[in-house]
Amino acid sequence: MSTSSDGAPPDVRVLRVFSRLNIGGPSFHVIFLTAGLAPHGFATRLVVGREASREGNLLDLAAARGVVCEQMEGLGREIRPVADLRALLGLYRLIRAYRPTIVHTHTAKAGMLGRVAARLARVPIVVHTYHGHVLRGYFGPVKTALFRGIERVLNRASDGVIAVSEAVRDDLVALGVARPGQIRVIHLGLELEALAAPDLPRGALRREGRVAPEAPLVGIVGRLVPIKDVPTFLRAAAEVHRARPEVRFAVVGDGEERPALEALARELGLADVVDFHGWKRDMAAVFGDLQLVVNASLNEGTPVAIIEALAASRPVIATRVGGTPDVLQEGRFGTLVAPGDPAGLSRAILEALADPGAAGGRARDGQAHVLAEHSVARLVSDVNGFYRELLDARQAAA
Repeated sequence: MSTSSDGAPPDVRVLRVFSRLNIGGPSFHVIFLTAGLAPHGFATRLVVGREASREGNLLDLAAARGVVCEQMEGLGREIRPVADLRALLGLYRLIRAYRPTIVHTHTAKAGMLGRVAARLARVPIVVHTYHGHVLRGYFGPVKTALFRGIERVLNRASDGVIAVSEAVRDDLVALGVARPGQIRVIHLGLELEALAAPDLPRGALRREGRVAPEAPLVGIVGRLVPIKDVPTFLRAAAEVHRARPEVRFAVVGDGEERPALEALARELGLADVVDFHGWKRDMAAVFGDLQLVVNASLNEGTPVAIIEALAASRPVIATRVGGTPDVLQEGRFGTLVAPGDPAGLSRAILEALADPGAAGGRARDGQAHVLAEHSVARLVSDVNGFYRELLDARQAAA
């Protein structure tokens, strides 16, 4: 068999199965990984589900990177037994027709259906990536125990298991769904170079919200869904507003909770100081206008908005959950606060605004770290190497 310039066989087929290309870190990761592996000899077909109406999608980014997406009903996050069975059969038929050497799944339900279909179709190598998990705090005790049991069985049947952070890995081990030596940590990879430009564009976000150039602007960026806990951000904003009325706030993103969040902002007396901007594609222009970036999540795999903020050298305040302390190096690159605590979050915001030199210094320290640790080149290199290890092990076993 011929090989490519770096030694990888040029005709290794990969089927990548992913829930949906909604706007968020896992979608960027999947697109950049799929495009980046092609020159290393991995021909990839990407199968995705459909996103909800307010989630937005990255299909145009995928097309721009030369990634062809095949959409299949039933791969989204909702559990629907009939649709899920159809998706399982659809994946099985696709695998039998495409005959991939590697099936690599991402996210919970796509990971379950994709791995079962791959094993039924006798795929040589099966890999799954945890971008986070829903095995704690999402469901009741019975359903949570069931899902943990399913993941434990699936991981035993997988040739490779990847976690996007050390915190996700440690949590999976603590929950008993994977063995310590079974999980490879491969951090998220993003295109960050444009955010690290010395002079980011300024004024667009402020003009949209009619925010004065000199007014402090504090923002939160991400999906407007319960796990992001934007209500805590808004309640903290109300406390900050009472102490410093000149501070303005920006919510960048969209999702199922937006109408309720806009209503909460009005109830808190923030209608004139909080602007809801929806999704923005020019993140350099977003971070160019924000003075401080907040993440109030109740759980995170790896927080993309925080990585992007540090790449743009913007001060960060975030909750101590999931993989966030790993990104912020336990507070070295930003301030960590307890989740669900508006008073603690407001104090941290006021302290950062009162001492911008210290907050900015932590952000500048974090910039070099995220540019190196979360680059697309590093992501592709890591996964390329992992695939080769699995291929070599399979060949040796044969």
